Amino acid sequence: MPDYDYDLFVIGAGSGGVRAARLTALGGKRVAIAEEHRVGGTCVIRGCVPKKFMVMASDFAHQFETAEGYGWTIEASFDWPKFIETKDVEIARLSGIYAANLGKAGVELIHGRAVLKDAHTVSIAGKGPDGGDLTVTAERILIATGGRPWMPEGLAGIEHAITSEGAFHLPTLPKRILIAGGGYIAVEFAGIFAGLGVETTLIYRGPNILRGFDDDVRAHLAGEIEKRGIKVILGSQHTEIRKTDTGLLNVLDNGMALETDVVMFATGRVPHVKSLGLETAGVALNDKGAIQVDTLSKTTAENIWAIGDVTDRMNLTPVAIREAVAFHETVYRNNPQHFDYEAVATAVFSQPPVGVVGLTESEARHTCAKGVDVYLTRFRPMKYAFTGSDERVLMKLVVDAATDRVVGVHIVGPEAPEMIQLAAIAVKAGLTKAQWDATCAVHPTMAEELVTLKVKQSQEGSAV
Repeated sequence: MPDYDYDLFVIGAGSGGVRAARLTALGGKRVAIAEEHRVGGTCVIRGCVPKKFMVMASDFAHQFETAEGYGWTIEASFDWPKFIETKDVEIARLSGIYAANLGKAGVELIHGRAVLKDAHTVSIAGKGPDGGDLTVTAERILIATGGRPWMPEGLAGIEHAITSEGAFHLPTLPKRILIAGGGYIAVEFAGIFAGLGVETTLIYRGPNILRGFDDDVRAHLAGEIEKRGIKVILGSQHTEIRKTDTGLLNVLDNGMALETDVVMFATGRVPHVKSLGLETAGVALNDKGAIQVDTLSKTTAENIWAIGDVTDRMNLTPVAIREAVAFHETVYRNNPQHFDYEAVATAVFSQPPVGVVGLTESEARHTCAKGVDVYLTRFRPMKYAFTGSDERVLMKLVVDAATDRVVGVHIVGPEAPEMIQLAAIAVKAGLTKAQWDATCAVHPTMAEELVTLKVKQSQEGSAV
């Protein structure tokens, strides 16, 4: 066997890459990991973690309004530069923890961009002893480079727009913003900026936001975010972004023209595969431009694996971590494993937030041979009883009529992400609607509705 520099070389120090590197090094293997930016990857540095901080910061305005209904008098102001500074300090701390944990596990961390030279050789620019490239070899290589924001090419004025990554570092809070997109990131940032007092417009070319989610969820959330002051324009997209003396003019294909201070594109993310040297190493891409892998995360090269968003299977941080564990078990513990992508819960930190697990109603109707039963309720949260708010929670259970299994849970409302984590256990375990009903409610809570829904939607003719 050739004498390699490392047993495993990992490209990309995000959540998945770090977990795989640490587990393998703790198992006694020689491991190195390369990261061209900061340790922690998309989630920690420019994704879910800083975004959640921004969501929490922006939600205080809504909480202050609610507090007034309970007798509180509050005078508040928001300091954007102070928040950004505090957020950056915390992100630096978290990145440092990731780096420290790699060191404690015995992983060699190389700050630099790694490029494949062949199936066993990696080059890292500027990291050689004389300032040139550092070239190392490894018995096995794991690619975990994640994804990057996608921006439309050829759109006039696109150079004036930012992505979600740019939104984390705006020097000042804009007075007006237009966000293009209708997925997770777009609706989350729309809520963030609206909550911070920014005049916010969300534009999406499709018929409704959150494509791929349950239709009731999509319709309900679209109405609820408009109650928070977000202007939603559907079925339209940019034809031009024009810089003016007073801002940026967004020219749309429906004939509208809106001027804002910032234009943000959240129109999707793509696997980060550019200039990685994949072809020279024999690593193929699929028809969507992601790294092609089998069920065990192996690429078309015998000794190279890939996990996380770069494979475009299920682009969630916890999934990347579980794929990393499965990789380690398969390759280094002779225990072949693959992650089970069925019934994975997810949350959208919109305002109000969304939590879902399992099948949408449409998916279930195409999957369940004998049809589905649907239980759905809409109600005002108890918290808003004194405020006059017309905000409503949506809860929906989708049940396989033949087996009585709850195959989908969909929630829109306060604390939906917290509730869906526990609901996911029941869905993953295959519990029946009868078992849900046999669970005693916790009163008074919103979550009790999940175990007290008795009337099928089809029986009552329309949703409550």
